Amino acid sequence: MGNNNRRTVKFVTLGCKLNFSETATIGELLAKHGIVPARDDETPTMCVVNTCSVTEMADKKGRQHIRSLVKKYPDALMVVTGCYAQLKSEEIAALPGVDIVLGSEQKLDIVDYVEKWLETGRQEEVVVTPHTRISKFSPSCERGDRTRYWLKVQDGCNYYCTYCTIPMARGRSRSGTIESLVAQARQVADEGGKEIVIAGVNIGDFGTDTGERFIDLIKAFDQVEGIERYRISSIEPDLLTDEIIEFCAGSRAFMPHFHIPLQCGNDEVLKLMHRHYDRALFAHKIDKIRQLMPDSFIGVDVMVGSRGETQERFDDSYHFIDSLEVEHLHVFPYSERPGTMALRIPHIVPQREKQRRVARMIALSDKKQRAFIERYVGTVRPVLMEQPHGQGPMHGFTDNYIKVNVPPCQALVNKVVDVKLLKINDDLSVDAEVVTA
Repeated sequence: MGNNNRRTVKFVTLGCKLNFSETATIGELLAKHGIVPARDDETPTMCVVNTCSVTEMADKKGRQHIRSLVKKYPDALMVVTGCYAQLKSEEIAALPGVDIVLGSEQKLDIVDYVEKWLETGRQEEVVVTPHTRISKFSPSCERGDRTRYWLKVQDGCNYYCTYCTIPMARGRSRSGTIESLVAQARQVADEGGKEIVIAGVNIGDFGTDTGERFIDLIKAFDQVEGIERYRISSIEPDLLTDEIIEFCAGSRAFMPHFHIPLQCGNDEVLKLMHRHYDRALFAHKIDKIRQLMPDSFIGVDVMVGSRGETQERFDDSYHFIDSLEVEHLHVFPYSERPGTMALRIPHIVPQREKQRRVARMIALSDKKQRAFIERYVGTVRPVLMEQPHGQGPMHGFTDNYIKVNVPPCQALVNKVVDVKLLKINDDLSVDAEVVTA
């Protein structure tokens, strides 16, 4: 690992917010053992790539990052973890320059494997736990270089949708306890944190292994003094109960902001996907939110080009989504994943047609999001200001998740201030001026 006495690490994180939270936790664990983040002008003694495997493109990006880091830092210890590492450990281990491959169960035990590697001076064998044995809940509550904290409350999934490898990559659903998670939220408040994003793989499934309920968790969170804002990162429509929506609408600190996976707006395709709802239920959830929280920002996951999505079914899905009062679509093309039941479904959508459908949905998303933001230009909203990076403006998000830019001012960092929204930019952020601080 070179002759530099200073032990440093460079991180690359791919995929979901949960991965970013866990990378921050890994960083904290390594820092306690004297391995600190490398400066921009410093050659790291160690690299950690936390991978995603939700699509074939995610796997490809993982390989590209690994190869790039190995080429740039040939003497650095190379550690690869995350979902791709869990699902295809041998494939990763075969890449030149990779030293340690950690599966989901071992991700937060990274210090033990790194120290052993340093002691023996030889490459560690691949360590991956089969998905049927992934049973440990590893807590994570970090902000990294952000102002907002990501608090992991749940991991794994029991749903086994036909297109998805998450249960194989992260195991069955498991959770922390309300007592332990509230203690972490209090610690965030003690550190001066103002906002917590509640993260997990299927957070509405919280407590299936502990006998507790998600509604009781968020009620307990709402009582933590010092935390001014909570956001629910993503929750399945069948698990987003009316009780949860009603509580958030009347709560002290839960923001008018939801992210709800739909995947497809056609009921026949939803059945092929083995989703746990139909579009009537989904539409009810949107209507319920709008009724109680009319200013809410609602994001929706949409997969296009899945097996069985004929042109007629796609058009039906598009028109249904167009009819929904939602603000943003996270659109991605279906990707064939080995070992999934979707491979048995007939009707394969050609790649070029997938790309056309993605473009159509993204255009719809941009139209919806711009129309939503335009409603608030000229109004005043509360914003939690983030740490500025570089010489550009600093930014933050309104309570209803509109990204705003203001001139940099260090005194505003991690403060909730009122800003007046002035002008929409091409990237759908909004230039704003601070009204009260």
